[in-house]
Amino acid sequence: MSQPPRGPALPALLAAGALLLAACGEEAVPAELRVAGGDPARGRIAIAAHGCGACHVIPGIEGAVAWVGPPLMEWARRGYVAGRLPNAPQNLVAFLQNPQAVSPGSAMPALPLQQDEALDIAAYLYTLGQAPDVPPGQPLAQGEAGTRPEPRIRPRLDRPEGRPLGQ
Repeated sequence: MSQPPRGPALPALLAAGALLLAACGEEAVPAELRVAGGDPARGRIAIAAHGCGACHVIPGIEGAVAWVGPPLMEWARRGYVAGRLPNAPQNLVAFLQNPQAVSPGSAMPALPLQQDEALDIAAYLYTLGQAPDVPPGQPLAQGEAGTRPEPRIRPRLDRPEGRPLGQ
């Protein structure tokens, strides 16, 4: 009968086992959407620190419920960055660092983002929307991505239906 490992081998085995367990059940970001050098955990902190939630709905960010800019839920499923460039990490990072260079006239303000902060924010945004597709019409639990039976556009609550604003 063999003895369990002892000495320096035991901590290495325990660390490897912990890493394997931590990875179980988590979906990895697809290779084409991975942000080299970006850390989603630091991205959450940077998003909060720069006040991105003052303009955007951003799942997982406390208080990020504003509709001034587009909602950023399901970001990984988007086709374009700023409606102009294919949704790819390098394009998102470029837009975060200099929105006017990518989309002149954009309402997105120029934030004082360092390169590493832009990488981290992009890494976090690409974690949004990685749930697998579901059949059309299937109800989803709150926070799940995929096809939904109702429109995703926020309804206008500032006027009765069918009446122009100000009447």
